[in-house]
Amino acid sequence: MSQETIFSKIIRREIPADIVFQDERVTAFRDISPQAPTHILIIPNKLIPTMNDATVEDENVLGHMMVVAAQIAKNEQIDERGYRLIINCNRDAGQEVFHIHMHLLGGKSLGKLIS
Repeated sequence: MSQETIFSKIIRREIPADIVFQDERVTAFRDISPQAPTHILIIPNKLIPTMNDATVEDENVLGHMMVVAAQIAKNEQIDERGYRLIINCNRDAGQEVFHIHMHLLGGKSLGKLIS
């Protein structure tokens, strides 16, 4: 299996993070370099390096990430105005930590993603 990441240590609470949600399947915490007023990372507790590594067995946790994102957006009071969910896959897409993570961004107008 792939090597452990910094996210693995956050999941186990071995390094500090502003965790906003955690259950047996996913962990969500505030990004240390926010790109919007609300910028939260939602990660599976199981190490899956990239979306290319996801399997049928991972469908449940990947779907759960979406449901958790919607709940966090509501808790952060950005659900009505809108928010963006982003998963980058590999270097050309901007993935820096090779542990799948979904960015939840909101709290301001985010504009077009691609023009």
